[in-house]
Amino acid sequence: MTQHTPRPVEPAALKELRTRDDAGRTMAPFTDEEGGSPLRCCLRGSEPGETIALVSYAPLRRWAAGTGADPGAYDEQGPVFIHPGDCGGPDPAPSARYPFARPGALRTLRRYDRRGHIAGGRLFEIPAATGAEPDADAAFDAALDEAFADPEVALVHVRAVEYGCLHFEVRRP
Repeated sequence: MTQHTPRPVEPAALKELRTRDDAGRTMAPFTDEEGGSPLRCCLRGSEPGETIALVSYAPLRRWAAGTGADPGAYDEQGPVFIHPGDCGGPDPAPSARYPFARPGALRTLRRYDRRGHIAGGRLFEIPAATGAEPDADAAFDAALDEAFADPEVALVHVRAVEYGCLHFEVRRP
């Protein structure tokens, strides 16, 4: 069981992104022939042959709009995969795993304060389950515990290092 809650893109934001994304583009669904694309609407990988869409998403801007924060120059947008229609979101059963936790993958955990400004970050390599090392979930828990040990940190974005895209958000417990 994870200690922190990975958050998908919120349903209201998904509805807007399916009409026009945060870069002002209309959604263009396509068939993911290979599968494995990280879907931010339901926090799972796509299946081969599944219809998905790649949209531009500004997670910090949307968080700031709900909190009154002003991220200023830290406001950014990037690509995320979503279903082109309502998928019901993540499995409602409490997850025992962090999504997209492929052993050996590199992530950055970018910390933001309540103003929406970057408050730090760290590089994180997802460990393989070896028995001697902590598993991926325990390692994620430790890295997120470290982030939230700073009382100024309001939320953490977990991003892929290779592409910089957002995988999920975690808010202060």
